[in-house]
Amino acid sequence: MQMQQHITHPIFKLISEAAKELDVEAYVIGGYVRDCILGRDTKDIDVVSTGKGIELAQAVAARLGGSKISVFKRFGTAMINHKDLEVEFVGARKESYSEDSRKPAVEDGTIKDDQDRRDFTINAMAISLNDGTWGELVDPFNGVEDLKNGILRTPPEPAKTYADASAAYDACHPLCNAA
Repeated sequence: MQMQQHITHPIFKLISEAAKELDVEAYVIGGYVRDCILGRDTKDIDVVSTGKGIELAQAVAARLGGSKISVFKRFGTAMINHKDLEVEFVGARKESYSEDSRKPAVEDGTIKDDQDRRDFTINAMAISLNDGTWGELVDPFNGVEDLKNGILRTPPEPAKTYADASAAYDACHPLCNAA
């Protein structure tokens, strides 16, 4: 499915150019894609890149000249506020949890790895900002069909999704388990 009509704002071309310069792939992902398909207007854009998420945000901010950038190194994310847009950047990653630890093992990943760790199929859809695949929808879990049918599903099996989410929550909120 082609989605070029949803990535006409000049920011997307800047992201694409910066990603190409950094030799990474970039995708618009999550709620922006879902809302475009639903016909909702949105100014909140999430971008995932195959590595160098913070560097990509810095390169885009430099191209915009003077846009405010916030970097959250602990989480590997950065956000740019530009005019009426809020663009958040993250590097694609995969996480795994062992039974004896609340801390995930995190490593760089592919777009598919990042989509696998999303909460719902309708939030795992992505639009390519890359040469050769510009505007193509990447929807490995049939999120478009789930939207049409009003279904909420998790990308992997729910037990895995929620076990990983529970471990991540425990790692971030240890006081919640102190009782």
